[in-house]
Amino acid sequence: MSQVTQREETPMTAESTTHTPPATSALLTTVGNKIRTMRKEKGMTLAQLSEITGLSPAIVSQIERGLANPSFTTLAQLAHGLDIPVGKFFIGQPDTKSPVVRKHERRNLVGVTKKSMGEAVYELLTPELNGGALEAQWIETPPGHDTSATPFRHSGEEFGIILAGRKDIYLDGECHSLEAGDSITFSSDIPHWYKNSYEEVCVAIWVNAPHAW
Repeated sequence: MSQVTQREETPMTAESTTHTPPATSALLTTVGNKIRTMRKEKGMTLAQLSEITGLSPAIVSQIERGLANPSFTTLAQLAHGLDIPVGKFFIGQPDTKSPVVRKHERRNLVGVTKKSMGEAVYELLTPELNGGALEAQWIETPPGHDTSATPFRHSGEEFGIILAGRKDIYLDGECHSLEAGDSITFSSDIPHWYKNSYEEVCVAIWVNAPHAW
């Protein structure tokens, strides 16, 4: 997933880990090491990854060194730049070959703090992180959640259905307001972003094909 415009300062601030709890600092370091290792395995320079993702070289460098607390949006941009599913950054649970994902076994983004996620919840519903072209997510977004600062634009197609609450989906600036039971399908190469302008948490299932996240 790539940014349409380079405005990463709002969703992702390069906070020093000096005042971050040791456990969180260790997780950020692990995520940063994974990004650096994958980048080098693909023969990419830091500048090349920066150009593809729309993130500044300084931000990418800080993330790789575990000195920044990236948002889910930023990790999605990095995953797209590395041509991997964002699930590669979901740490804490072992890989499984089972076709079933139990509710308590969903992979969650434990390497990112609630603060950087804006209290939103992103969990994988699909089990295979390496081979499948399909990636489904369980997403919970609180009132006020807004990704307009970093519109998404990438290859593939998306499908979403609202299970509870309401959400506004913007496609190239056009707002589509969805409530429980409504669904939407669109080409991911259209600049798009999401906003919960309402007073209740929105629960949705989102599917990407191929796994551009």
